[in-house]
Amino acid sequence: MHKAKAKFSGRMQMQEIEIFENEGTIKWNGQTIDPSAYTFDVPITGTIYGTLLNYQGVLEQLGEALHHDPYKTPPKAPILYLKPKNTMIGHQAFIPMPEDESALEVGACLGLVIGEKASRVSEEDAMSYIEGYTIVNDISVPHESLFRPAVKQKARDGFCPVGPWIVNRRDTILNPDNLSVRVYVNGECKQENHTRNLVRAVPKLLEDVTEFMTLDKGDILLVGIPENPPLVKDGDLVRVEIEQVGALENRVRKEGLIGGIQS
Repeated sequence: MHKAKAKFSGRMQMQEIEIFENEGTIKWNGQTIDPSAYTFDVPITGTIYGTLLNYQGVLEQLGEALHHDPYKTPPKAPILYLKPKNTMIGHQAFIPMPEDESALEVGACLGLVIGEKASRVSEEDAMSYIEGYTIVNDISVPHESLFRPAVKQKARDGFCPVGPWIVNRRDTILNPDNLSVRVYVNGECKQENHTRNLVRAVPKLLEDVTEFMTLDKGDILLVGIPENPPLVKDGDLVRVEIEQVGALENRVRKEGLIGGIQS
């Protein structure tokens, strides 16, 4: 059983819940319920910062390319980017696919929810600044170059499903660097990785990021996207599972069918 906080659709306040991972149920207000019968809003309020190139497999795939133009050398510090508020959607909301695209890239990420202002924290103290963990699906239009910020490919409306809840760090996950990450598309496992494969483990990532910028309470720092992210198309159901945190599900739909910005 894991303790967590969730924002049920239509409710203004976060609710305390208990998650029973093996049974696939949650307990809310003393009642055991099936979470698939409910919808959830985005459970966070802060800024989402993504981290590029933080899985060993991603660096290995780039190989010698990191030593040539435009990169010239492997990164010596975390490479960050933003997922603005227009990208955030909740569990079970539709992911809008631009009309002129035939596929989107899934970005399964563990999200670190910051519990207090964090500036120049040490690796040894870093864990005490984490309030909990959530799941983020950092959707992108497929693109090859990582040299310039891929705003048009990563910051489109609805390109960042988050949730369904925030799992309490202290009661649940003792080691975020030991969690399996799986992506299912229409029920078939398309990607499997593990946070032990991070280039910078969670405490080191927090130390290196807060060395040059402050993270506020409620902000989310993504630990990175594993190599070989699956592609999805219109109509696909995407499920991102992270061990001890839960599962985040969303279906892809063409923008024209669900509204939003047209391409």
